Amino acid sequence: MFLDMLKIGLTIWSLGLTSTYDDLLKQLKIAEEIGVEGVQLRNADYGNNTPCLLDPDRCDKKCRKNIKEVVNSFGLEITGFCAQLRGPKSFGGFDEPEGIEDRILKTKKALELSVDMDSPIVTTHPGIIPRDKNDPRYRIIFDSIREIAKYAEDIGAYFCIETGMETSETLKSFILDIGSEGLKVNFDPANLLRFGVDEIVRGVKLLGPWIVHTHAKDYNPETKLATVGKGQVPWKEYLFELKNQGYNGWLVLEDETGKDVVNSLKEGKEFLARMIRKL
Repeated sequence: MFLDMLKIGLTIWSLGLTSTYDDLLKQLKIAEEIGVEGVQLRNADYGNNTPCLLDPDRCDKKCRKNIKEVVNSFGLEITGFCAQLRGPKSFGGFDEPEGIEDRILKTKKALELSVDMDSPIVTTHPGIIPRDKNDPRYRIIFDSIREIAKYAEDIGAYFCIETGMETSETLKSFILDIGSEGLKVNFDPANLLRFGVDEIVRGVKLLGPWIVHTHAKDYNPETKLATVGKGQVPWKEYLFELKNQGYNGWLVLEDETGKDVVNSLKEGKEFLARMIRKL
């Protein structure tokens, strides 16, 4: 049954920054109370001199072992990690040359950490992939992601591009051009609403073979809230197509609005559980 395969988790950053061990404990306690089965952890600093507990330059082997044990002690699994970086001008930064080698190295270290903690998935928005392959930015992002994907493949990890900064068709073409088993997709349906509601199911059909992790959030243009089931995402059709594509991974709740987030995550979790039971 599909019910037996899908699990519901949440992104730890929905509950705030994880800069200290105490931050993590508080967040895991909330996740336990919400009733999810797993958490996606961040493993890259937040920028502006704001540290992240699991940044690979900060979290050594002992730290990694301890954090995995404490997550498990709450009855939770680690769904994967997020190493979201920024360039000098843009979100992601793999499409601009200044400082790109540092971002590539940091991402490789984040992948190593994910393998050490037995959850070898790292997601990110790397930057905008140009539709026009003659755009100079295409070669920059292509070369950087190819290097990272090859490294992920070599160490048994997956580097996952999150949907939403380009169309699904453009992302599929890019993945095929890279041609690495280390490059996969973190599918976020709400991010694709910028291209229209129809892009969500179409995106699953196009990207299905590469989807190894998903975010579950929504968008309501009137309330500006992200509560799953209270926005424009066509959940019934979306989940059915995930099932049709053979996806059996995580639905990881995400709410970055900062507005009544815990209740939003609880409502989203209950909504998804009901939807899964109907499939």
